[in-house]
Amino acid sequence: MIAALIIIGLVAAQRLGELAYARRNTRALLAKGAVEVGRAHYPLFVLLHGSWLVAIVAMLPPSPPIHWPALVVLVVLQALRLWVIATLGPYWTTRIVTLPGAPLVRGGPYRFLRHPNYAVVVGEIAVLPLVFGQVGVAIVFSILNAALLWWRIRIEDEALRARRERAGA
Repeated sequence: MIAALIIIGLVAAQRLGELAYARRNTRALLAKGAVEVGRAHYPLFVLLHGSWLVAIVAMLPPSPPIHWPALVVLVVLQALRLWVIATLGPYWTTRIVTLPGAPLVRGGPYRFLRHPNYAVVVGEIAVLPLVFGQVGVAIVFSILNAALLWWRIRIEDEALRARRERAGA
């Protein structure tokens, strides 16, 4: 049980650290004239991610198994997450914040995917519960996450459309 709680605690601590970094970046971007869009769905993501972690803990048996291949995949996903965050740097936020006139980021994982951060999150939502054999939690939260991401990506793509057109993308 201790190992499982440490793994989940590390993920939770990472998320809290990212929220602090994202808040700082959001404030700085807004001060430069950036615009936030899609505020209505943001609390749903906070609720989803918080509920996901709570569900994982609540569903842990007294002696949860640790599925090492899934844990390795989770560690790889964390490295990819850090790559995304490092690539976006001061533009990385947990909200949809766009700075008109700023160039679109095309380096790092953005050379391969339009939304690499969301791809990582999709993997994390599925894989962390699988580390403990929680297939049901992985399925339920993956479906909920997919629905929210479908909504969010449409909003984000629309918010970035003008910048993409200027960049010829």
